[in-house]
Amino acid sequence: MPKVLVFYYSQTGNTEKMAKAVIEGAQSIGNVEVDLRFNVDPEELSQYDAIIIGVPTYHHSAPLGITRVLEEAAVKRVDLKGKIGATFGSYGWSGEAPRYVQEILKNRFEMQVYEPPLIAKYAPDQNTLNDCRNLGKRIVQSVVYGGS
Repeated sequence: MPKVLVFYYSQTGNTEKMAKAVIEGAQSIGNVEVDLRFNVDPEELSQYDAIIIGVPTYHHSAPLGITRVLEEAAVKRVDLKGKIGATFGSYGWSGEAPRYVQEILKNRFEMQVYEPPLIAKYAPDQNTLNDCRNLGKRIVQSVVYGGS
């Protein structure tokens, strides 16, 4: 059975709300195992067919927990080439962390990345949460059925 990982960090709860909505959408399709994780070992990333990362922007940057996992995965040469990737996150001022992580997935790991990242200023509203559900659905459809 295909596996999808939603790996996120959230200090205020806003990105967590988005992560849970992504999971709702992903699980609505079926025929896939979907994991929601706050922590993950870099080596585990290769076990998934798709990786969706929820990364808020704090002080114009991505949280260290997220970047540390990706840096360790790169050092350990975790093979993610061709896997599906996507990013989302909340922000208060600048919002560049999801784009930054997306570039790492695309350029360093050679993943097939959904663009642009899904971002929400402050708390996600109902439209943004619906977009998150749709993102989860699209990723699972790509993994399970090969299309969107």
